[in-house]
Amino acid sequence: MDPVQSSTSVRRAAIIGAGAAGIFGAIALAEEVRSRRLGDKIAVTVFEATGDPLDKVRISGGGRCNVTHHCFDPAELVKNYPRGHRELRGPFSRFQPRDTVAWFERHGVPLKVEPDGRMFPVTDNSQTIIDCLLTAARDLGVTLRLRTRIKSISLAEDPSVGRFIIELHDGTRGPFDQILLATGSSPQGYRLAQSLGHTIVPTVPSLFTFKVTDPRLSDLAGISFETVHLVLATSNRRLEQSGPMLITHWGLSGPAVLKLSAWGARELHETHYHAELKVNFSPTHSADQIFDLLVAHKQTHGRKLVAGDSPVFLPKRYWARIATTAGIAESASWTEITKAQLSALAAEITGARFTVVGKGVFKEEFVTCGGVDLREVDFRSMQSKLRPGLFFAGEILDIDGITGGFNFQNAWTTGWIAGKSMAGQP
Repeated sequence: MDPVQSSTSVRRAAIIGAGAAGIFGAIALAEEVRSRRLGDKIAVTVFEATGDPLDKVRISGGGRCNVTHHCFDPAELVKNYPRGHRELRGPFSRFQPRDTVAWFERHGVPLKVEPDGRMFPVTDNSQTIIDCLLTAARDLGVTLRLRTRIKSISLAEDPSVGRFIIELHDGTRGPFDQILLATGSSPQGYRLAQSLGHTIVPTVPSLFTFKVTDPRLSDLAGISFETVHLVLATSNRRLEQSGPMLITHWGLSGPAVLKLSAWGARELHETHYHAELKVNFSPTHSADQIFDLLVAHKQTHGRKLVAGDSPVFLPKRYWARIATTAGIAESASWTEITKAQLSALAAEITGARFTVVGKGVFKEEFVTCGGVDLREVDFRSMQSKLRPGLFFAGEILDIDGITGGFNFQNAWTTGWIAGKSMAGQP
């Protein structure tokens, strides 16, 4: 980096962090520079501490990259963000999933929609997204500096030099007129924001699995349920979600569980991840309705063994397990079971209670809630309300979405708005 010196002809913009938000912000800035024919009047440099730009893009979606979600109504889209839903309403009216799809298609990367609404590149390869973004940045003249760690950001004493002075860990220093902090959930990014006067909302994990130690789940890892209804009760809140669920070696996972973990992230953190979870495996039925169904089945299939004959849509192995839980012997036929056992079965189907005793991780998409206080950011421009010339994008903000491509959409949207705003700022 050049020594500190006056630069009257070229405005210098630093993007700190080469993740989705940072790279897309740099591209948006450079695109705007080109469209306004500003020529070489703005120099865009991306600083990345590691040697792997867009590393989170690479591993997301099992290596396929869940780019966004097929939800094109901003009012509905914001409902998928436990933190930031109010602030994102305006930004999504300017750049939303429809715009993300169009941008990638213009750059030769068509996306496809899966039944649950998630969108992936048709190649099913995250490298396609990485190559597209890095090629676009390079073609627009963005400079990418890898393995370059930022030590500090300070305010310049001489405004003619620039607003900020960035110092690297190797001791070199340089002036910049604008800075976009897009460091994700990096502690260093939070420290830099805090050093410039910003408040950091304490970070806690979001999007994680539930650790449940229960004999009803033992040795059943891999069994999935198409749709369940979950009710999570902590000491001060009750949360509900519906969707697919999966039994794992350590407890429960799947979209419904991950959604609950996102909405209950802070409450679960406060209770040290201890809570009661109630599961209805047949969400369209009450316990009384299931009881009546079981009675009718008993009358017409009396000779069949209960353990191998499920009248409800449940995986066979799980049905056999809850039959045992209800006190029904493996050799018992329907004619042999009592009303009390039928009631116990109905309760297990519509209101099984599990104790959450900890959290696991969702390896494909580790997300945190917390970050830069949203009250200190102008979401019309993504500029700091405290420091002119300082911008934010992505997960450094106290914004997080549920699983399904929503966190990447936050990165694309906030990065795009920040980049466009930086180009237009004097």
